[in-house]
Amino acid sequence: MIGRLRGAVGEIGEEDALIDVMGVGYVVRCGARTLQRLPALGEETLLHIESQWSESAGLRLYGFLARDERRAFVLLQAIQGVGPKAAMAVLDVLSPAELASAVAREDKAAVGRANGVGPKLALRIVTELKDKPIVDGPVFMGAPNTVSAPVTPAKAAPTGDAVAALMGLGVAEVSARRVIEAAADKLGEEATVQQLIKAGLQELGR
Repeated sequence: MIGRLRGAVGEIGEEDALIDVMGVGYVVRCGARTLQRLPALGEETLLHIESQWSESAGLRLYGFLARDERRAFVLLQAIQGVGPKAAMAVLDVLSPAELASAVAREDKAAVGRANGVGPKLALRIVTELKDKPIVDGPVFMGAPNTVSAPVTPAKAAPTGDAVAALMGLGVAEVSARRVIEAAADKLGEEATVQQLIKAGLQELGR
């Protein structure tokens, strides 16, 4: 089973990408959000892979830029009525952090924005993902695509909050942790979550 691919981006299609790993091209199905965030053709990328086999389609590889995205994809498919296509659709409109926030708020309308996910299926997703570990770290209770105060005690580690905030903005986990850890080393132990987020975004924008 393939769990991860590191290679050059060879092609980017409407629903998949070709990743060239030492001369072997792997066709990986990706959501629109992932395809839009892939580096330019010829540049290296790392995709977390979920391998699935079926009699009709054979082996299919589904790729994600962050481990949390792959985890959410697997958790979604464990729900009756949610196949790969619907799971991808949910992750196209909600990052894992935003999905966790929607589940915590029981916001089935947010989940229902996904293509092909009706009200009944959205309610089932929100209900069955309760208490499931969609993301590591705190869950933000604000509306999707916003950064609000975390629903955790004030003494929670600011670096963890800052990483979760960047992931909520669509930054891959590995990149979020890298820039936040660098910001923490530079700013020191007294740095606030807001300062870490600002420094992290500045680093990503270079």
